[in-house]
Amino acid sequence: MLRFEFDKCRQTVCDGITRRRALSVGGSAMMAGLGLPQLLRLQAEAATTSAPKAHACILLFLEGGPSTIDLWDLKPQAPAEIRGPYDPIPTALPGLSIGEKLPRCANVMDKVTLLRSHSHKDNGHSTGYHYCLTGYKANFPDGNLRIPNNELYPSIGSIVSRELAPQSALPSYINMPNPMAAGGPGFYGVENAPFVIETDPVQPDFEVRDLRPVVGVNRDRFSRRRAMLRDIEQLDSAVGSKARSQIMAEYYEKAYDLITSPAAQRAFDLNAEKESLRAEYGYTSLGQCSLLARRLVEAGCRFIGVDHGSWDTHFDCFPTQNKDLFPHADMAFSALVNDLDQRGLLDTTLVVMMGEMGRTPRINARAGRDHWSMCQSVLFAGGGVKRGQVIGASDQHAAYPTTEPFGVEDLMFTIFTLMGINPKKIYDTPLGRPVPLVNGGRFVTGLAS
Repeated sequence: MLRFEFDKCRQTVCDGITRRRALSVGGSAMMAGLGLPQLLRLQAEAATTSAPKAHACILLFLEGGPSTIDLWDLKPQAPAEIRGPYDPIPTALPGLSIGEKLPRCANVMDKVTLLRSHSHKDNGHSTGYHYCLTGYKANFPDGNLRIPNNELYPSIGSIVSRELAPQSALPSYINMPNPMAAGGPGFYGVENAPFVIETDPVQPDFEVRDLRPVVGVNRDRFSRRRAMLRDIEQLDSAVGSKARSQIMAEYYEKAYDLITSPAAQRAFDLNAEKESLRAEYGYTSLGQCSLLARRLVEAGCRFIGVDHGSWDTHFDCFPTQNKDLFPHADMAFSALVNDLDQRGLLDTTLVVMMGEMGRTPRINARAGRDHWSMCQSVLFAGGGVKRGQVIGASDQHAAYPTTEPFGVEDLMFTIFTLMGINPKKIYDTPLGRPVPLVNGGRFVTGLAS
């Protein structure tokens, strides 16, 4: 089989392929059956990879599993035990209706792409979380509460951290308001682990721990300690520990930059925002985390993962959804999209909202919905995503896609491509095992603008 690896070419023309390689491919096409359409497709893929649309990504992860039939893909003609209590409402995108509990999201759907045919076969919480954040199946049974649980495979945020250069003193990869279950760096090592904000921005006394110098240590004393540390590192290097000392020196320098950077301090200061804007996002964990995520993007962070739990609604689900889940997601997502757009940041910031699974179409005997991963909805906005469209469809009960399904690998392939990361890139584990960034996958058809 003839293979063309355009990403290895160094000198390129504007379409991402060298003239010499283009001529070579043209000649080979006649021998290998590679026609003009296939050649143009390969050129387009190479150009997409070399010209990133998204400089940053915000992932709003609704842990537990949001119900697509109650939120994004209502079936008003289905029996009552399937359709549930909600009615569809029109949106800013002509012809599209979503659930009545999402009135604010309805007003921004002309800026969003709704994917209704996301599908995979992992119905577990911890295993599904692992799958969605790494693109690889978990090697442990569901119920594993270890955090991070991805000991081998790096998470999507860690991959972004490794592949894209930092833009500021801020860490490239941040989790909040707690560690994401599968958000660790895997075999990439701690240098690509997330900086975790383990305090909730919705709290009145919110501040990021460890960003302030120790009480009683003034600037001069802090500088002397830093100089002493450098002397110790040089001593380690002299006795044969150079690699380790250099690595630790890099960590210390990053920490020092973060503590002393006025821009970093400002990025975490939610009190600098207008009260009206904070209220628009909602005084909820998801709302204030989303607002902080926007501030972190402005300050140069590359990937922000927001973990929002309690979506595992097995019984008496509708009161919980009505009060604590749907309104929080409705306010946070719509405000984030509008805010980024008004600031001119939406075109370069990819926003994704999803869960590790969905919920069953049929309401169970406990007035809840159970685990169901075979048909879900994912929301995309910004970062090169085409505005105002629906991709995919489901059957009459929102149980299975009736159009081309897109799996976890496809989502990761798409996100990396939009961010200018080659999803086919391969790294070896410490044991020499080659692991591609994405285990297969393809770009979600029609998503990009």
